Amino acid sequence: MPRIFDNIDQVLSPALKETLHVANRADFCVGYFNLRGWKQLDAYVEKWAGGENNCCRLLVGMQKLPHDELRETIGLVETSGIDNQTALRIKKRLAEEFREQLTLGAPTSADEAGLRRLAAQIRAKKVVVKLFLRHPLHAKLYLLFRPDPINPIVGYLGSSNLTLAGLSKQGELNVDVLDGDACQKLSRWFNDRWDDRFCMDISDELATIIEQSWARTEMIPPYHIYINMAYHLAQEARAGLAEFTIPSRFERELFDFQKAAVKIAAHHLNKRGGVLIGDVVGLGKTLMATAVASIMENDQFLETLIICPKNLTKMWEDYRMRYGLRATVISSSQVQNKLPHLPRHRLVILDESHNLRNREGKRYKVIQEYIEKNECKVILLTATPYNKTYLDLSNQLRLFVPEDKDLGIRPERQLSEMGEIEFTRQ
Repeated sequence: MPRIFDNIDQVLSPALKETLHVANRADFCVGYFNLRGWKQLDAYVEKWAGGENNCCRLLVGMQKLPHDELRETIGLVETSGIDNQTALRIKKRLAEEFREQLTLGAPTSADEAGLRRLAAQIRAKKVVVKLFLRHPLHAKLYLLFRPDPINPIVGYLGSSNLTLAGLSKQGELNVDVLDGDACQKLSRWFNDRWDDRFCMDISDELATIIEQSWARTEMIPPYHIYINMAYHLAQEARAGLAEFTIPSRFERELFDFQKAAVKIAAHHLNKRGGVLIGDVVGLGKTLMATAVASIMENDQFLETLIICPKNLTKMWEDYRMRYGLRATVISSSQVQNKLPHLPRHRLVILDESHNLRNREGKRYKVIQEYIEKNECKVILLTATPYNKTYLDLSNQLRLFVPEDKDLGIRPERQLSEMGEIEFTRQ
């Protein structure tokens, strides 16, 4: 009877490592391969000499592709076949998926060391990685070859991918295969796919991705990191400077630094649906916000709603009249009574927005509901965006950043402490 590995009563990882310890080569076929998960097994592969008969051949079957391109790719294979140019393009696209893996999560010293070992093992031909492109391949098969005349191949077959979770966590279902005839058939099945013309070697690309990532052995000079950040920030600024023109009525009233700020703010407003102008007192936030609103009214025919403290309503009424804004001004103390009955305004200016740092407040919820309902662009004005905690700032940004928006970062430490299920629940 085969052993059952469900990662609950019996975990696959120890059995796999125990067999690897006495093996001299291996063939793995998995749907998904996590580069950082390789460190669980790399020590057992490190002792192998490398080359055709002393390496781990890793066949990956289900890297992500956009659905339309995947369907198109499968259709090409099933009919006329993929030409070399198409195959190389898909290979490059899939290599980028591996690169994106390294951008997720907070890097650790163990991850860094593991990735460096993987790159070195690929270069030494101890690990060879291919992508199977003929069709989506969900199989999870681990074949280990050892110098035993009676039982030379041991197999593990089931649902576990080559990831930390697949080998040692979550519910899985795997069995060991010890029957000689069955193992030979599985080996022939693997070789048929390994030798398929639509099975492409991606080993060099993976090693290069690691060697150019944060796990590289040669440290990147801090100055280069600074230049890279400055370049991307400057790209945003240049886009704004080129994209928008200052209305003529503001040309003589704005200083050069204010004109640049207005254009960049308009770019962020247009691209992200909101912007925070956080200059200190006296640098002209009110005039700059008025100029941005004028650009939006002229270019996109928006109407403006200005919400401000009661003592600033007269000032904003004067600005509205002087610069011809199609705007309504209400005090923040009136929003609960007036806002639900106001007609739609597509642009909202929130002056002294730091007063809205409490997401649980009634005033905050009324304003947020109005913004969501009317799909408003938002200009936040404050000289003190950060008061006591970072939540002060994040709550203001939440007025125009949707709750489910992917920011490209996650609170990795918090997730590791409380678990992803509990984090999602909260």
